[in-house]
Amino acid sequence: MTTLGDVVDTIIDNRGRNPDSYSISGIPVIDNVLITGERRIDLDQAKRFIDESTYSSFIRKYNQEGDVLITLVGNGYGNIALSPKERSVIIQNTIGLRCNDISNNSFIFYYLSLNKKLITDLNIGAAQPSVKVGDLLSINVLLPPISEQRAIAAVLSSLDDKIELLREQNKTLEATAQAIFKEWFVNFAVNGKKLKGNSKTGLPEGWRMGKLTEMFDFMEGPGIRNWQYTESGRRFMNIRLIQNGDIDIKKANFISLEEAETTYKHFHLHEKDMVVSTSGTLGRSAIVRKEHLPIILNTSVIRFRPIDELSYGFMYQFLNSPFFQNELESLASGSVQLNFGPIHLKQIEMVIPPDEVLKMFESTLKTRL
Repeated sequence: MTTLGDVVDTIIDNRGRNPDSYSISGIPVIDNVLITGERRIDLDQAKRFIDESTYSSFIRKYNQEGDVLITLVGNGYGNIALSPKERSVIIQNTIGLRCNDISNNSFIFYYLSLNKKLITDLNIGAAQPSVKVGDLLSINVLLPPISEQRAIAAVLSSLDDKIELLREQNKTLEATAQAIFKEWFVNFAVNGKKLKGNSKTGLPEGWRMGKLTEMFDFMEGPGIRNWQYTESGRRFMNIRLIQNGDIDIKKANFISLEEAETTYKHFHLHEKDMVVSTSGTLGRSAIVRKEHLPIILNTSVIRFRPIDELSYGFMYQFLNSPFFQNELESLASGSVQLNFGPIHLKQIEMVIPPDEVLKMFESTLKTRL
């Protein structure tokens, strides 16, 4: 048993070094948005950059591949990731740790990731969460010999690689499904046959424009307050659980079973429901699977189900379509942060195909995917 401070050789800490301005390209800045608690950081999602001059003259310490990066302030505090091999920089609210020769960076990453409460329990913030570096370094670490650390990290890394491979395969399937959706419901080419459009509406015979409410049932979360949180009980959904098209129930908070089964009984999610974020990053979505249940809905998330209880494939693809995303962004309101809700959804008009086309579409997805 030792402390985190005893196994760290270098602390990469540039907090307080805030450049006068950021660039639209250059060296990506890793911030709380990019450190989501997964091992890999997707630099393609970076929103801020610094130029070469700032990188070489302004930054005190540089992160390198495999450093353990930890967010210490704000939403997502305590999230951990390994620094990517591509050149990048950490500035505000984040530090990097590089281990000495008695420990292994990947082992420490997994140790802290699987014991995240060790970090979140150090929160001293009132207005927003915050962790002191000194407190972080005082965390106790049960350290096996270096050879066993490497072996443990290698096994877990291999599992992560398999998960990443499955995620990439899912992205390919999602892209294929979205292409089929566009072919049928944007280009009106069903099973390779272009449908003739009506001269007045431009829509194929039997197709029409209608309200989104005719196709989908939706419900907004109730707005559970912090004082209602409990240590155990029933999990509930919020935006931060929706990550990379999935729901991370490990990050969920709880309310009491009594409240879940009385006050919030009708907010329980069902298998195959789709949840969509309604604030901040609009339109982030995920499908509720059996292993996520039981879980209830909360604020800033809307639950969708098809009215006919059959057209799940159509619903999933519509809610992930560029058309729906554009509608959200054009209808959303809010000066500081964009938001949308049922009042906006009720305004959306969409192409509604005949029932037989919907049934064929569901069958086609199952066959081709």
